[in-house]
Amino acid sequence: MQKAPHITTFVAPLEGEIAPLSSPSPQGGRENSEGANSKQKKPKRDVHGWVVLDKPVGMTSTHAVAVIKRLFAARRAGHAGTLDPLASGCLPVALGEATKTVPFVVDGRKTYVFTVRWGEERDTDDAEGRVVSSSESRPEAAAIRALLPRFVGTIDQVPPQFSAVKIDGERAYDLAREGEAVEIAPRAVTIYRLDLVEMPDRDHAVLSAECGKGTYVRALARDLGRELGVLGHVSALRRSRVGPFAESDMISLVQLEPLCHRAAAGEGNLADMLLPIETALDDIPALAVSPADAARLRRGQAILLRGRDAAVVRGTVQVAAGGELVAIAEAARGEIVPKRVFNLTGVTGRAGRRKGW
Repeated sequence: MQKAPHITTFVAPLEGEIAPLSSPSPQGGRENSEGANSKQKKPKRDVHGWVVLDKPVGMTSTHAVAVIKRLFAARRAGHAGTLDPLASGCLPVALGEATKTVPFVVDGRKTYVFTVRWGEERDTDDAEGRVVSSSESRPEAAAIRALLPRFVGTIDQVPPQFSAVKIDGERAYDLAREGEAVEIAPRAVTIYRLDLVEMPDRDHAVLSAECGKGTYVRALARDLGRELGVLGHVSALRRSRVGPFAESDMISLVQLEPLCHRAAAGEGNLADMLLPIETALDDIPALAVSPADAARLRRGQAILLRGRDAAVVRGTVQVAAGGELVAIAEAARGEIVPKRVFNLTGVTGRAGRRKGW
């Protein structure tokens, strides 16, 4: 495993949630989906595919989606898993028909590199919160490594007080901001891997985690600190993977903006900057059908498979015709029933996997 660099201090996200484009920002108000400085709206167009943004520190996920939507002049956009403003890294942004595949990405595994600051527990479980307890003790690397296996597997985890968990119809963070002490029930989460990467000094430890949907890294840091008897909170966090999207797929806004501007001037093609929709469906079996069957599926009609392989195909499948994605469907006993149908008129992503941009 590569040694992760020590990361400067910023806040951990509310992991594993999808926010609508018009959702409130952490600062209160709603963000302009066309950008605060936009004076004249550009004509919208149909754009379909994925942009895997390397989200910078200081930007909300909602604002990041709005910027990408504006750059591509896309009609629809959304993201697969919130990163708070002071967190960085992998933010998959779906454009157009790709938004129909967002749940498949959100349900995938996520990988984080995060820094725990020992000696302080904070009410938000991250660096932005108020210190509620402190300790002079600091852990040894051997003690941390010995504890980590207890947090691997399916465990019960209590989400942070400042989280998007709903309590009697209200978000926990809204109640916490009003000064209410709320009791949040533990929930089962899965942590597949948890490693100590380095200890740059006695106050900090850098860890790497691979976890499933709904895991809160902030809660993980809090619980590690409590079990070690030294207290702790997340002081830095970077997400390096979400489902099928990894570091090698990411592009920064600094790289993306001039590419989009050049494409608008006729010096490039927007399709080459987008990963295809089906990139989000890497783990789903693919099935090719005839143009006639594809037409039926697009009308919402089921089709029947014939031949010796008909009984073998079962469960969720992605269906294509002539190399173009047609539908996500359910297969059983030779029948293919469409669940999500794709209309790919307009600009459709075609960029291949690439090691950097």
